[in-house]
Amino acid sequence: MTLQEIRILASKGEGLKIEFKKKAAHPEKIVREVIALANTSGGNLLIGVDDDGTVSGQRFIEEEIFVMEKAIQELIFPALEYEVSSIKLSEKKGVAVFKIPISSERPHYLKEKERKQAFIRVADRSIQASREVWEVLRRGKNQRDTVFTYSWKEELLMKALENTGKITLKEYAKLAKLPKFIASKTLVRLVLANVLQIHPQEADDFFTLKETGV
Repeated sequence: MTLQEIRILASKGEGLKIEFKKKAAHPEKIVREVIALANTSGGNLLIGVDDDGTVSGQRFIEEEIFVMEKAIQELIFPALEYEVSSIKLSEKKGVAVFKIPISSERPHYLKEKERKQAFIRVADRSIQASREVWEVLRRGKNQRDTVFTYSWKEELLMKALENTGKITLKEYAKLAKLPKFIASKTLVRLVLANVLQIHPQEADDFFTLKETGV
């Protein structure tokens, strides 16, 4: 990637496939952005770019790259494939570009004590993935035709969606008087069957009927 390409990319602002960082301070937090990109649609992490898209560069960019690569290798599971390059702005300053492809090994996650935390990209933000999103990522990467039995609980769900347009896990479990784990499995199965679409949120994800192309 050339400096001109970086400036053009940065001028568009942060989004689904791009994240800016001035420097690699707190790499244990920045790896969440890397995970989110790999788990969602892939993209680029730029080090040496301000939040407003100014390509200001960072001194000793090789050290910034070293810090980030160490964090990626030590903190992300399973191991993540990526490419990294740097562009010099001046003798002392440069920009690093971490190119993160959408991963066939997703969901990638951080492990804090015994807790696994996956992250995904929503617009220009990285948020923690819910259990339902995790399952869709895990099972969806080797997608096969998902077969399910259409029973009263699916029929109830379809009627609710026709009336309200969207529903959360909590709302569905309460409506159908189902244990949360059964409601969750039902929703995930319907997402994998391309009947529903999941919309990840920082609070409660919601589900809608999948729009079919004409």
